[in-house]
Amino acid sequence: MRNRTNRKRTKHVRDTEERSITVTTYAHLERYVDAFARGHLNLVILTGGPGLAKSRTVRDRLGEDICWIEGNATAFGMYARLFACRDRLVVIDDVDSLYANSRCVRLLKCLCQTDEEKRLAWHTAAAGLERDGIPRHFTTRSRLLIIANDWRNLNRNVAAVEDRGHLVSFRPSPEEVHAHAKTWFTDLEILEWFERHLSLFHKLSLRNYVRALELKHAGLDWIDASLPKPLPSRTRLVARLRDDKIGRAHV
Repeated sequence: MRNRTNRKRTKHVRDTEERSITVTTYAHLERYVDAFARGHLNLVILTGGPGLAKSRTVRDRLGEDICWIEGNATAFGMYARLFACRDRLVVIDDVDSLYANSRCVRLLKCLCQTDEEKRLAWHTAAAGLERDGIPRHFTTRSRLLIIANDWRNLNRNVAAVEDRGHLVSFRPSPEEVHAHAKTWFTDLEILEWFERHLSLFHKLSLRNYVRALELKHAGLDWIDASLPKPLPSRTRLVARLRDDKIGRAHV
């Protein structure tokens, strides 16, 4: 039974990877978000590693007049929020925690219908409905953008959500992440250090820069902490010697 389950999950992952659209630059990512904002895309599922400014990019492109739902919302809380924000663009951020909640997935399926007008309903008893003046069903023209570090196609219901939209996998190179960091990060010493050592990084996160700055302000060894791990001791030594040589040249 376990092997059968693992085979199904492997197939789900393979099918999802085959359907996904790989985006490698921030400019390309912005074009997808802009297309969603203009009404061309009914559902966008945006995935990518943590610390790549996916949420910030979406906020900057869509503006403030959107319905933003955090992934830790309950199914009832999501239903109430969708009613309050009906007909507006909806973004669900950090959706990873919603997979196991069947009620949340059912709401997503309804909201992701390709019809221009979608019907959402709450079928179980809930005192909060009458208290807050929320009907048991309503229609909305909202369209949905989902942000997740990973999209796990675990069952038919989740697969049905995925099938209704465009799965965009954001995979920027370390060079692309660094170029984006240069547009907002202001510590030149840290920026120059990362630029010298980009070849050491298989993946790079914008949080690497923030952590380095925090350590630097604390007077701690931010350089050693910023080197990727695991890293061969010889490669680490060469990197530190290069930094020491550059540091002496600047004295």
